[in-house]
Amino acid sequence: MKMLQLVLNRAINVALVLLIAFTSNLSAAENIGGVSEQSGKPGSIKRTTGEELTAQLDTGIQSYDNVETENGRLKIEFVDQTQISLTEHTLVEITEYVYDPDPSKSKMAMNFVAGTARFATGGLGLVPRENIVIETPTATIGIRGTDFTTTVDELGRSLVILLPDENCDDRVKLEYGCKPSGSITVTNDGGTVILEEAFQAVMVSTYETPPTNPVTLVDLDLNQIDNMFIVSKPEEIIQAEEEQQEALKGDGGLLDFTDLDIDFLEGTDLAREAEEELEFTELDINFLEVDFLRDLLEVIEEADALAEQEDGNFSDRLVDRGFGLQPDNQFNILPDVDGKVFFLRQANNYVSLKLKKGTSASIEVTDKDLGSTIMCLNSCEGSTIIIIQD
Repeated sequence: MKMLQLVLNRAINVALVLLIAFTSNLSAAENIGGVSEQSGKPGSIKRTTGEELTAQLDTGIQSYDNVETENGRLKIEFVDQTQISLTEHTLVEITEYVYDPDPSKSKMAMNFVAGTARFATGGLGLVPRENIVIETPTATIGIRGTDFTTTVDELGRSLVILLPDENCDDRVKLEYGCKPSGSITVTNDGGTVILEEAFQAVMVSTYETPPTNPVTLVDLDLNQIDNMFIVSKPEEIIQAEEEQQEALKGDGGLLDFTDLDIDFLEGTDLAREAEEELEFTELDINFLEVDFLRDLLEVIEEADALAEQEDGNFSDRLVDRGFGLQPDNQFNILPDVDGKVFFLRQANNYVSLKLKKGTSASIEVTDKDLGSTIMCLNSCEGSTIIIIQD
């Protein structure tokens, strides 16, 4: 009897050891990579289970994780040595990662939602390039190269840059020119563009608008690739966008004509009745309701402002502030970004706000660390925007 009990106890112990080993292997197998580098304030990792982790060094990454940075940067390295580097305020969704001993069955798919991310395929090449698909809000990037970067702004517009191979440095770039790390395709409903040269770039504004023609960023330094491209795009990209807009004009496409150009009421009885009702004479004016004491200076100021707008010379101003970095609330205010006044803050909490030129607005910002501040564009009497960040 004692012998039987001893055998049973040993069998149970062996089963427990095997179960623990199996569970450990299963847990390890769930991790498809991990955080290999981290600086600044740690970001977060959100999982489909609802679990949220701090993206610290050596934190495991799993399929379907959403990885988001705040005031910090991090690098993710996958099991096949593929790397993704995220700058501040960047969000990447890992929509699929399948690793199989048979490389042809391995897959990788990601969605670059916002910010700036750099993608470099692994040296092992365990995931075939044709099985790697990167999505942005406005394009699909097909991998035929090894190293590229993409910047996505708050409107989803995507800037994609093909980077050089690892042997590129200042001397090589100056004397011989850097070789590309491969090639990538940028595709949406508007068409497909292939990038095949080092530092070649393309901009995609919407999923329906074709990508711009590729341009080469001559003076680009790898250290310059960050979220500043959201605020200030390279001159080559701005020129490419302008050329694209000119090409889209007058092509007989949808940009030339919409239903808004049609007056469906023209020539109808309803239109004639409306015209009759709108007719009036001096007898329709109640002069007692007219304020003849209105401040003459206000009239003159409004007339001057209107004249400036008509001449295209209107310049926005900040009340009791200057453009640039604001020491009291860490906002960087730029007077003209794509025809808008841009308010951007990347310290503590993140704020990105664009207002149409000529807008009068009061922006009240309350931050748990920096307190409350008010910024007025042109005047404090227009719209009021209240931002509260915990």
